[in-house]
Amino acid sequence: MKSPPFDYHRARSAAEAAALLGELGFDARILAGGQSLVPLMNLRLAAPGHLVDITGAPDLAGVGANGSGLSVGAAARQRTVELHADTLAIAPVLADAISNAGQVPVRHQGTVVGSLAHADPSAEMPAAFKAQGGSVTVQGAGGTREIPSEEFFEGYFTTPLEEGELVTAVTVDAWPTGTGHGFLEFGVTAESWPIALAAVLIHTSGGVIDRASVVLGGVAEVPLRRSGAEATLVGSVPGAEVFEAAAEAAATGIEPLSDSFGSGAYRKKLARVLTRRALTTAAARAGGDA
Repeated sequence: MKSPPFDYHRARSAAEAAALLGELGFDARILAGGQSLVPLMNLRLAAPGHLVDITGAPDLAGVGANGSGLSVGAAARQRTVELHADTLAIAPVLADAISNAGQVPVRHQGTVVGSLAHADPSAEMPAAFKAQGGSVTVQGAGGTREIPSEEFFEGYFTTPLEEGELVTAVTVDAWPTGTGHGFLEFGVTAESWPIALAAVLIHTSGGVIDRASVVLGGVAEVPLRRSGAEATLVGSVPGAEVFEAAAEAAATGIEPLSDSFGSGAYRKKLARVLTRRALTTAAARAGGDA
């Protein structure tokens, strides 16, 4: 099936893209990688009248360290971010998440920011971004604003973006040296959409966990931060017993929906198992080479 007809516009900068969105209104969508938008259009689940292509905007293509972490521009390709030295040094959990997102040809075309703005709660990159923390830079006719990662995902495919706004970049917060990370997902096949996933980070000091982040994907309408699991971890010595307790806390209280890929009860069990295994991986990496 082919997409409905649309008008194509090519923006050469973030400012030009914001101006076009302001002029064209609600009927316009940003085109970066197109890995989510184009299939929706071909299935007639989305029918924007205007596409604003930002792939030719140099000021949106950057990737690299900034004063607070890793900056990723809206047009930066997933594969570029995945392999970038600054990503591996600052946000390896994001690199792991990207490596699980489809096959390499898809990642050469898709964008990290596009995945975040699409806000699919089962996708890899939103969970990793929320786990590490950061902010989203948004530009519109009224100027720019920053949205914390904790506030960016509001529901299924829903963010606080207003009409005429586009995400120009995201910043992923840096964690202290010696932080360990783990990212695990489970799907029917290696190429299929994950049924459930877990993204975790832990930092130890003097052999005790002093900072932790646990986020689950595929079990709620947003990537789900599990503060109970984090509280279980902080102040504890890393080990199988505490990881089992934290995994149990992570799964407690979630009510995943059932679908053709798995029941809610199955997703809940997966969430517990994936959290425990991701924590075990993170502990092995904490204080050592990732």
